[in-house]
Amino acid sequence: MLPTTGEFKGYDMTPRGILTGIRGALPFWLTLTLIPIMIFAAINGGWALVLPVATTLGFLSILDALSGENLKNENTETPEAELFWHRLITIIWLPLQLGLIFGLIAYATSTEHLSTAEKVLLFFGVGQVSGVVGIVYAHELMHQKNTFERWLADLLMASVLYCHYRSEHLLVHHRYVATPKDVVTARYNENFHAAFPRVLRKSLVSAFLAEKQMLGRKGLAWWDASNPFWRYLGLQSAFMLLAMVIAGWFGLVLFAVQALVAIWHLEIINYIEHYGLTRKHLGDGKYEHAKPHHSWNAAQRVSNWFLINLQRHSDHHVKPSRRYPLLQNYPQSDAPVLPFSYPVMFIAALIPPIWLRMMNPRVRKWRGMYYPEITDWSPYKAGTNPMPR
Repeated sequence: MLPTTGEFKGYDMTPRGILTGIRGALPFWLTLTLIPIMIFAAINGGWALVLPVATTLGFLSILDALSGENLKNENTETPEAELFWHRLITIIWLPLQLGLIFGLIAYATSTEHLSTAEKVLLFFGVGQVSGVVGIVYAHELMHQKNTFERWLADLLMASVLYCHYRSEHLLVHHRYVATPKDVVTARYNENFHAAFPRVLRKSLVSAFLAEKQMLGRKGLAWWDASNPFWRYLGLQSAFMLLAMVIAGWFGLVLFAVQALVAIWHLEIINYIEHYGLTRKHLGDGKYEHAKPHHSWNAAQRVSNWFLINLQRHSDHHVKPSRRYPLLQNYPQSDAPVLPFSYPVMFIAALIPPIWLRMMNPRVRKWRGMYYPEITDWSPYKAGTNPMPR
């Protein structure tokens, strides 16, 4: 566990006593503004359809530049009961998101003022909301121990047709991050447009095999009813059927558009979080333990409100079940820091020359800082080191 007494030079690690009422949680409820923005875009069409992109990428980046960084850490021993208002936003988001998706499917397919292209663009915006907010909240919920929150996570992931992410994330990513077995750890010099189809191809198989191995250790076959893939299939099928009941095949198309856009946003974030970072191979398929320096971090205040501290990613890997208000900052001496917040890095990731020019020197500096003894990085770059045992 991280120290909380000022051990990290330059960072305020003193327990602060988080504001426990709605006032303390209110900044994290910033995502609620996306609901009226999407409704406004649907009603007006035209130029208004760019508002979701302008808000989640442009406006957030401006606010980050104006508000600066938040380097303060809350007391990790804060009782869970005092985080009620922080937890509530992640709990109420499911009905809001489902209402947005299926309400706009009904509206868009029954109105005449939106062209087909505008309807597709509208659901690109819906996918931004379900990806940037819904999946981030699902990520928080799936790491918790109680069944209710895990079910909320499954339902949120089903609404973007990506339920297997929970299995892949919990059973593969957290265990094998920064090794060749983790399909979402982007390799050095691998651009996002190459990484995305690779992740889509391999993550489903990786997740299924992880669950199959879990069942095998219990003496059960993969087709056993306890395999969560049956639940994933049922939930996703139910949402697809609902889209068709509301608006036929075009309703299903719009539902699929927002799902693909949401998945695309998720995988860009995954790409940003671990690009080029690798755990040292100790020989014989053994790897060092995952450490804070195996994740990229950012401390911009507004983006961390919007993404419920997802940018404090190193601490999430240190303590995956830690509630988002209590995630800790690390100094640059202990974990690498991105040059900008996620919204800016998101745009950079879409333009490979900019991304590589920005990030490759930082990866090389990271290697020299943490692994000066490694002289041949070829197997790390190519992902050809042995699979972890």
